[in-house]
Formats: sequence, C-alpha cells, structure tokens
Amino acid sequence: MEYTRKTLNFKVARKNPELITPAEPTPHELKLLSDIDDQEGLRFQTPVIQFYRSNPCAAGKDPVKVIRDAIAKALVFYYPFAGRLRERGDRKLVVECTGEGVVFVEADADVALQQLGDALYPPFPYLNKLLHHLPATAGILHCPLLLIQVTRLTCGGFVLAIRLNHTLSDAAGIVQFMSAMGELARGAEAPLIQPVWERHLLSARNPPRMTCTHYEYGDNTEGSTIPADNMVERSFVFTAADISALRSILPPHLGRCTTFEIAVACTWRSRAISLYQDPNEEIRISCLVNCRKLFNPPLPEGYYGNAIVYPAAVTTAERLCTNPLQYAVELVRSTKAQAAEEYVRSVADLMVMSGRPAFRVAGTYIVSDLRWAGFSKVEFGWGPAAYGGLAQCGIDLVPGVVSYALPYQDTKGMVLTMSLPPNAMDKFINELHKLLGKE
Repeated sequence: MEYTRKTLNFKVARKNPELITPAEPTPHELKLLSDIDDQEGLRFQTPVIQFYRSNPCAAGKDPVKVIRDAIAKALVFYYPFAGRLRERGDRKLVVECTGEGVVFVEADADVALQQLGDALYPPFPYLNKLLHHLPATAGILHCPLLLIQVTRLTCGGFVLAIRLNHTLSDAAGIVQFMSAMGELARGAEAPLIQPVWERHLLSARNPPRMTCTHYEYGDNTEGSTIPADNMVERSFVFTAADISALRSILPPHLGRCTTFEIAVACTWRSRAISLYQDPNEEIRISCLVNCRKLFNPPLPEGYYGNAIVYPAAVTTAERLCTNPLQYAVELVRSTKAQAAEEYVRSVADLMVMSGRPAFRVAGTYIVSDLRWAGFSKVEFGWGPAAYGGLAQCGIDLVPGVVSYALPYQDTKGMVLTMSLPPNAMDKFINELHKLLGKE
C-alpha cells in the first residue's frame, strides 16, 4: 500500500521571473479578509502542482503563452490576487488591490511526463525544479500572492505549479481561480462562475461570543512536538480491498462509515503508536471541513475565500493505542459532526476574542480531505490533469502534523500522505500492515 517515488534526475532551464498584471485596469481599493481567513495557522504559502499530458488537439499551441494570457485575463475578475497583503494595528489582514501582479516563471525540462512515473502522488522530490523558490517573494505581507511556473516537457505535456498565500483562498477557492484561467484559455469571455469576495460573511459577530469548544486551538508549550529535521515523506494507498478489510473488523453500527473515516482512523491510530511515549499524553484528531454549505442559506457560489474549519476530538495516547479500531473511527466521526454554522461563527469570534490563536500543534494530527476539490478537472485545452492537487505531503511550518487525503484511481479507495521522522515512519508502516493483515 505504500507508494514510493523513484529517483529521477533531470534539468530545468528557467527564464527570468516576470510580473503578470491584469489585462485591463482594475480598482485600487482595500479589501478586508474574513476572520476565518485571518488566522495565524493560515499564514503560510502552499504549493499546488498540475501535470498535463500531450494532446494532439492542442498541437501547435504553447502552454506557456496560453496560460500566461489566461492569468492576465483571470486577474481582471480576481484582481485581489494581483494586490499585496497588509496588516493593520490589530493584526487584521487587508488586501491592497494594487494591480502589481503575480509572479510568473517560464521553464523547459529535459524530461517526458512518462518518465515521472505511472501514478503521480506526493512527495515530488523534484518540486523545487518545477516551482521556483524566490525568497524575496516568499513572505506573507507585501509580497506577490501567487507564484506560478509553467514547465514544458519533452513529450509535449507540461506542468503548472502554483504557490498560494493561504490567507487568500482555500483549496476550493484556488480551484475556482484555476478553473477560470482554464475557461478563459479555451476562449470564454468570462468565467462560468463569477468570483464573490464578501468576506464579511465569515467575520466575527458584534459583539463576538464563543459558543463552542475549540480543541484545535491552544497552548503549544506542552505535549510532544515532532522534530523538523530529517523528516520522511510517503504516500499510502488504501484500495477498496483495504477499506473492506478494515470495515470487516468494525461492529455493525459502524458499517456505513465512510472510506475517509476508516482510512483516517487507521492512520491516526498507527501514527500514535509510532510516536507517543507517554500513555497519558493528551492527543487530538482534527479533520478539515468545507463549511460553504453549512450555512442557511449557503455561502454564495463563487465565494473563494477560506471557508474551512478544523473541529477536533481529544483522547489520550493510551486510549487510542489500546482500544480497537472502532474507538478511533468514532472519534474521527465526532470531529466532522461538530461542524455546523454556529461552530464556524464561534471560530470567527474566537479569532477576535483571543488574538488570532495558532492551531494546537503538540499532540495533534490534522487531515485535509482534498479528494473532491476538483484540481484534476482544471484544463487549459490539453484535457484534464494527470495529477492535480497539493504538491507536498504536509506543511513545512508544522512538520508531521498535517496529512492530505487524495483521490485514487479506484474511486472506492484513497491516498493519504504522511511525514514522520525515520524511526517513527518504520513503526507506522508496521502498524498499518498489522491492521491490514499484511505482516
């Protein structure tokens, strides 16, 4: 079930970075972020990567030119992306819509898509070749909000890689922007879904009132943290047969639990056994939930800000590791069940009342389900992506804490990323094999 990446050496020739500005004049104004956007835990850059095969229907077209032009057109509609982030005295973030543009890098690689492997999942050890690191643009404030590299491949395919300032958008939001780019690249006059800012919809109430318990935020001075050095990254495939085997050991009342709940419970339990030495240590599972449809009425179609919450469930290392798998499944289910409109309101209020606290990292495992985000459906005239989605197994700022659930070709299965220290990774794999009967 472990997905391994073969070592591959290839060269990439890049041209000098350039700024792409909106194709037409755009308003110069200030736009406040919401209090869901404006969290300490979202102040980081996140990389996305899209691989596209050669397509005879696109013969003669240059993906670099097509995408460069599409970005300029899309920025007319999504002009805040062409601005710069500022911080007010109360640490409130605001976008100054300056029209300065986004960073664009044109590149060519001496490798074909087929050489990168039959199945494409993170980790991508060659990511730094396909997404140029420009330290001067890597900050959160006063920096470009998007960095985009398009790399032509020798086979006629190409790779699109994007680095996004996460405070501006979540996965659904950046997919919406990329889809608009694709539609404009294919000849549309305007995006099918018009962008909606309206970040006030997810801002704190007046007066703010925290009405829910939020285990996902708190003090990081106690509990086990994972050392950042020498991390090992892997992707693990859970096939339909794996999920069926795990489901068979659950009691009847959990017979209808989802693939996600089973795989995450299995992963969390195995991870805990591999990491925690103190049986009494308090640990938690946190599952990201898209809250767009939790509201009545739902958030407007086209809302591209962060509309996500991270409800958490708490237990001890001993309880999780010594109880059967159903215990972990029930806790995973309980995290998702907390998500509702009032919970989201309470998170926004907490941000204002508590000075925008960071996510609780010590003892925490966070899983983000990106299977339905739609990355692979984004297309520019070459067909859907061979792989589209997050480019890393976790987040560099909090190593070993975050995993991503990704789609698998077997729609009843899924892929989960994992990053752990080497010894812990070996133990983690052994525990997974035990649960799956693959010792």
